[in-house]
Amino acid sequence: MKKFAHALVLTGLVAMPALAMADDPAPPNPLTANIGLTSNYVFRGISQSQNGPAIQGGIDYAHPSGFYVGTWASNVSWVSTLNAAGKAFKNNNSMELDLYGGFRQSMGDFGYDVGAIEYYYPGDKISGVASPDTTEVYVSGSWKFLSLKYSHTVSSHFVGWVGAQGQNTRNSNYIEANANYDLGGGWGVLGHVGHQKIENLSVADYTDWKVGATKDVGFGVFTLAYTDTNADTPTYTWATSAVGANAKKVADGHLFLSFTKTF
Repeated sequence: MKKFAHALVLTGLVAMPALAMADDPAPPNPLTANIGLTSNYVFRGISQSQNGPAIQGGIDYAHPSGFYVGTWASNVSWVSTLNAAGKAFKNNNSMELDLYGGFRQSMGDFGYDVGAIEYYYPGDKISGVASPDTTEVYVSGSWKFLSLKYSHTVSSHFVGWVGAQGQNTRNSNYIEANANYDLGGGWGVLGHVGHQKIENLSVADYTDWKVGATKDVGFGVFTLAYTDTNADTPTYTWATSAVGANAKKVADGHLFLSFTKTF
């Protein structure tokens, strides 16, 4: 569930002096990899690691035509713990695996991206419990350092949510606006606001926001950010053994530090 920003950045070519006696520059490598560490894995304002650290990484392939595919993984701590209803979603789970693909293009300062992503949680299914595995389609547009993205759930359930009357939660959606501004000297600032709608379960709807700063130190990028939501209902309080035992509010405000290295 990550923001796979590294998979959405277009690689540029280095300009060569007009009189340089050299061959044309080689095209960018279509295959990239990334690895990261974070003090708290937060996705759409909700901690996926129960406010604990996570190690993450992925591989992306971007064809010159604009088509791309990729995969990304992180440890998580919510799938096998108990939610507000006292139920886990899968047994023996500690990982999220994302599989995605799509098509993107840019035209000057404008760009667009359309694709699909599967959030898969390996583990043992529990009879009678909705699967947390989720498939979304998405479309986004960008202008300079600003972007707008819409994600729509096409699987029967969105991360295991069930409607107020037991219905599925297909057609849940998330809309977000993002800003990533380059200050120069390796520094940048970021801003984000998004709204998650859970189909047939309005009590779980919420808005999240984030502000932060980034620093490229040459061998990787550090990000320090603060994120918060208005999801203050018991719906977003998770326990580790029994309801109320070691309960953690995973939608409260969080300050986290992360490091990402792209190869």
